[in-house]
Amino acid sequence: MESAKPSVDLVRSLTDEHVLRALMRHRRLTRAELAVEIGISKPTAGESVRRLTELGLVADTGERTPGGRGRGRVGSYYALAPTVGVALAITIAPEGVVAECVDVYGDTVARAVRSIDRPARPSQVSSALRAAAAEAGAGGRPARLAVVGAADPVDRATGRLVQLPDAPFLVGELDPVAALAPYADGPVVVDNDVNWAALAERDSVGAEQLRDFAYLYLGEGLGCAIVDDGHVRRGRAGLTGEIAHVVTAGPGGRAVRFIELFEELGLRRTGSTAIDTERLLDSSAATHETIGTAVSGVVAAVVALADPQEVVIGGSWGPALIDSVRAATALMPRQVSVRPAELTSEPVLAGVRAEALRRLRSSVTASSRPERGAGRPA
Repeated sequence: MESAKPSVDLVRSLTDEHVLRALMRHRRLTRAELAVEIGISKPTAGESVRRLTELGLVADTGERTPGGRGRGRVGSYYALAPTVGVALAITIAPEGVVAECVDVYGDTVARAVRSIDRPARPSQVSSALRAAAAEAGAGGRPARLAVVGAADPVDRATGRLVQLPDAPFLVGELDPVAALAPYADGPVVVDNDVNWAALAERDSVGAEQLRDFAYLYLGEGLGCAIVDDGHVRRGRAGLTGEIAHVVTAGPGGRAVRFIELFEELGLRRTGSTAIDTERLLDSSAATHETIGTAVSGVVAAVVALADPQEVVIGGSWGPALIDSVRAATALMPRQVSVRPAELTSEPVLAGVRAEALRRLRSSVTASSRPERGAGRPA
């Protein structure tokens, strides 16, 4: 039986997507350079450029190649049109709200920061979120989409931040999707900050090398991300990895909930369940050993349930206590590699930014398809 040939519209659509992605990689190219880059004829590249220009996705930069006097014809450079839009990458943490405006090349074109109080109230965080998004926005135009990382559990169905018992950050619930709706024409994607940090760690090491691991975030708050076959596992309600209430070994070998250990050791911030990082780091070697033992109990539980290839320790104090943690995990019946995170500079924002860029590029290429036209994504 003769195999079905792809339709002309499908071939054109695929060519247009290849042209857009080539311009995302190289920023500007002539039609001849596009033809070589993609492996198509120059007339085919020219037709694609014409279609994409009509859709408002590609524009002539006004720059020309050297030509004439035996050096060939003058060529025009084409680039993505400025109107293809941007994405917002936002983090919500005890330190404050950070909003970045990311263009389709992956450049951060604007950044805004807003501080918030501790403990944070939903109304104040929502106001800070809107103010930062407005300042980092694309010259008053809504972004195509927004991606948010939040230092709280996230309801995966609604994107709302959920307050759990002993939560060290937000008091009450917050709806980032509603708060950011005026600043993004497309979807607002919200996930827990530790999940984003884990994905950034995966990308920094290499997705093929690091596919099955647990990422423990040990800072003012306590969290864990489970990455299985390269993907974060979130659970039915998005609460996978909430380790604060895991029962582990406390002082004297007593069973204690992980979060309560720091109250017993006098390492909480005044009036909060947040861990006092500075005081913890300055505490005695004996205290570090006690904490390392408690962390090893959490690691043992994670290993028993998730069977990771390795355990990565991140956060503001976790990597500093890696020797104490390793010494304690060496006594575990099931051994697994335990190491500090490689990505230490804004890992949450790095993960959020990468996802915002990925979604922005996909949104732009989707705009070239005949069924979508030049409109923004639904």
